[in-house]
Amino acid sequence: MHPVGEKQIRGSFVNCSKGEASRLNLPAGLAELPWQDLDFLGWRDPQAPDRSYLVAPRDDGLLGVTLRAPQGVRRSFTKTTVCSVCLTGHPGSGVSLLAARRAGPAGRQGNTVGTYLCADLACSLYVRGRKQSQLAGRHKEDLPLEDRIARTVRNLDAFLTKVLEGEGA
Repeated sequence: MHPVGEKQIRGSFVNCSKGEASRLNLPAGLAELPWQDLDFLGWRDPQAPDRSYLVAPRDDGLLGVTLRAPQGVRRSFTKTTVCSVCLTGHPGSGVSLLAARRAGPAGRQGNTVGTYLCADLACSLYVRGRKQSQLAGRHKEDLPLEDRIARTVRNLDAFLTKVLEGEGA
């Protein structure tokens, strides 16, 4: 992913108002992020733990979505969960169900779509081995790195397409 600035990020959101996008908290150290290792930019809101944001490059430009984690969900620390985007396994609360309001009229009517994502939204770093899950070493995937990256991008794109399906509703 190429480095992007605050204005580009705020202008990319499709499932919130311009006012909401102008008020959201951007990730700290935006300029210092490892852009060359990111397929998308994802972050949790430090002032609102149930809110997350995701910005991804697509053929027609950047696409940003706001995400919410359900409140009060208790996870077992003995169970393993798998991210639907990068397929990284995590123990306990390492994966979160995140819901995005659909874009357009469907989203304004309250329609959402959800997926299980790495709780820290660092899928790109897990895929590239720049960050390790607490389950690291238990399962080594034989798929080449380029194929794992392509799969991650495809899975994310499928989720984002579902968010956009509400635009024409």
